[in-house]
Formats: sequence, C-alpha cells, structure tokens
Amino acid sequence: MSHTHSLDPLFSPESIILIGAAHTERKIGGIVLRNLLKSRAGIYPVNPKYEELMGTKAYASVGAVKELFDAGHGSADLAIIIRPASEVPDILRGLQGWTKTAIVVSAGFAESGQHVLQDEIKSIGREGGIRLLGPNCLGVYDAHNKLDTFFLAQEKLKRPKKGNVAILSQSGAVMTCLFDAVRASNTGMSKAVGYGNAVDIDESDIYDYLADDPHTDIVISYIESVGDGRKFINAAKALSEKKTLLTLKAGKGPGGGAAAFSHTGRLAGRYEVFSSVLRQYGIHEVPDFDHLVDAAKALSCQGPQNKARDIMGGSGRRVCIITNGGGSGVLAADECMRQMLDVAQVPEEKVEKLRGIFPPFYSMNNPVDLTAQVTDSDYGLVLDMLKDDYDGFLVIALTAVKGVTTSLADTIRKFRETSDSPIVLYTNDTGRSFKIPFEKAGIPVYPSPERAARALSTLLSVRR
Repeated sequence: MSHTHSLDPLFSPESIILIGAAHTERKIGGIVLRNLLKSRAGIYPVNPKYEELMGTKAYASVGAVKELFDAGHGSADLAIIIRPASEVPDILRGLQGWTKTAIVVSAGFAESGQHVLQDEIKSIGREGGIRLLGPNCLGVYDAHNKLDTFFLAQEKLKRPKKGNVAILSQSGAVMTCLFDAVRASNTGMSKAVGYGNAVDIDESDIYDYLADDPHTDIVISYIESVGDGRKFINAAKALSEKKTLLTLKAGKGPGGGAAAFSHTGRLAGRYEVFSSVLRQYGIHEVPDFDHLVDAAKALSCQGPQNKARDIMGGSGRRVCIITNGGGSGVLAADECMRQMLDVAQVPEEKVEKLRGIFPPFYSMNNPVDLTAQVTDSDYGLVLDMLKDDYDGFLVIALTAVKGVTTSLADTIRKFRETSDSPIVLYTNDTGRSFKIPFEKAGIPVYPSPERAARALSTLLSVRR
C-alpha cells in the first residue's frame, strides 16, 4: 500500500492490530473489536486467553502478529492499544520498525500527572517511526470507509449519516456530544478524530490531512489547548484556504484554562491572544457549542460564499426576513442586529409592487409579514421580487396555519436555482416530516429565530 500522506495508514488502514481485544462487549476491547469488524481492513486481535474472538483468529502476543507480518505481510498500518498505561511503552517497542501508526486509547498519562511516562511513549514512537494518536483518546471514525475505532457501542452512540463535515475534538466527551448534536441536526459526517493528549499527532497534522480529503468540505474543531502555536496557525490557515474551518475554543478564562490543562496535560495559553491571532489570519471562531453545530449545518447545506455580493453599495450583509408571524420576525430581526446584519428596509418601488399583489394587511416592511393568511406561493413571490435587493434571506414558516405546507420546500428550492443568496428557515414544527423536504433541497432548518439568524450570519461571514 503506497501512502501519499503519513496519516493515510491511520484513516485508511488495510491491517489493524487490536491489543487488548476482548471476547465480550461488556469490555472496552470487545466494543472496539465489534466496531472494527465492520471495516474493510484485516483485523488482528491480541489476547493470550483466546484462540478466536468474535469469529476472528486471535493472537497470543504482539510478537505472534509480527511473525505473521515478517513472513510476508510486510508492515502493519495501524495498531490500537487498550491496555494499562504502564504496559504501553513495552507494547510500542514491540511495534517498532513494522507498524506505521498507533492509537493509544489508554488514559493515565500527562492528564493525570504522568508526564515522564507520556514523554517515554513519545520518544519510542519517534525512534520507531510510529505516528501516535493519543494517548487518552477515542481515535478515528471514518463514515466513508467504515473505520470505527471508538470504544462506544453504536447502539449507545448512534453515528451520523455520511456527509461532508469532519469533527476534531481533544475531548472524547465533547466528541460524543457533537455526534449526537450533528446527527440530530440531520448533518452528514465524513470523519471524526478524538486526539486526546496529542503526544504526536495533533490538530495541525489532522488539518493538513483533511485539506486534501475529497469527502470533507467543512471541519469543526473543538480545542482546549494548542501545543505549538506557530504550527497550528500555519496549518489552520492552509486548511481555511481549501475548506471551511470552524473552531470552538474551550478554557477561555483562568478557571477554564486550568480545567483544560488538567484534562489533556497541554498548556491552554491566554485565550485573548489565541482569539486575536485567529481573527488576524481569517480563521473562523464560533462562540459556543450550539453555534458550532448550527454553523456546520448551514455550511454543509449551502457552502461558503465565494465573494461578498455588493447589493446597492451595501456591506454584503443585507438580509430580508420573510415571516408569517410578527413576533417571530421581531426576534429574528433583533438577533440579526446583534450579529451585525443589516435588516434594511424594502426599496420603495418594490413595496409598491408587492402592495399591488398582496392584501393590504400584509406588512411590506422588513420583516415582511405575510400574516396567518399566507400561502406557500406568497413566500415565492416575495423572494423572487426581492432576490436582487438582499444578500441573504431568513424565512419563518409557522405551521399552525393551513396555508403553510411542505410544498414551501419546493418553492424555496426553485428560488435557490435562480439566486446565489444564502437562505435559512425557522419553523416551529419539530417533526422530521416537515423539515426533511427542506433539508433535501439544501435549506437548513432551525428550531428558533435566533439560531436561524446566527446561521445566516455564518453563511454571510465565511468566505473563500
């Protein structure tokens, strides 16, 4: 297997050695084995107590697997280590020279004060040419080639559908929360990497790999601390030139910074410096977890804007809110203003044209309020009339009235075919049957007017 990147064996292994494999899913080693058996790789479980595990030949030791590879299998792509921290150095020594990458799932290293032990595995990996992910990590999930090294059963943590969003997280717990949130938002995932203490492979290395990954368009990155600031900025900047990178930094205050250090054993650094450097290099930072998930959904559906549209000499941030509920429109307008979006008035000549079409009780200001008398086609008429006057549109469709149906999705889809303006939807209908037609048409749907407004702000801010 010829590799063009040093992380290819990590993401696309043809052979995987599982050290600490177990016969039952009541143990972590059994959960990982069950998940690995769904991949296309050859699996080599190591456990001296069993000759077979889950229908797969087991090996008594790492040495026994090495003999097999020495006899004609060449080198192994990936080893996964699920053994007590004190055993890891000797296991890695046994992998030196014939194994390309290793995921150290085990905890008990720098995050619990064992810095000497962590430095030892780092030097063993370096000397033996083994790229190390972890320790204290979940590992890798790749939806496109069915690689799943996580020690979480699929029944307990349902995996999102295949898609174009990659997730990186230092924290395994935050990774599981992101999985749930991304799946709930109906966003598709390409890859996920929980990299833990980052003794060798860190977010910068993964950014470098993902920059050329054909399945990934958006990268969301949860960061607690950065080991090498210059390497991070260079990799993040290079990735941002090819893909959309969204970062969420934890440990922003003194208390949070101390928590981040105790969690991964890496220095968090001053948040103000980190944030200002991101801004300086045009790397997009989001303020919180919900914003991260909502922004990924919007960008997965519609992608970044290639350039700012200059509508009537505007800022590229002029937005129109079209609603069938006045109060919801006001809430959306308030959030738009907090996001520095321009809720500009409808041009007077367009107001006159719209008044000639609609009943007098429809409000032709911005928000455009089509009231409870609205029909699906009314939204389409307003969008078509105003498509050249605004940079983005926020549609509010409250479904308690009879005139709003799933046919609205087709109306907005037709608008999107004639306009490159981003468009998002807020609806009070939480049922999948109403939302799915919109999202199949590339229109992200949100459960509050504020979240829809923030998503629209992201679509108008992230450019490439």
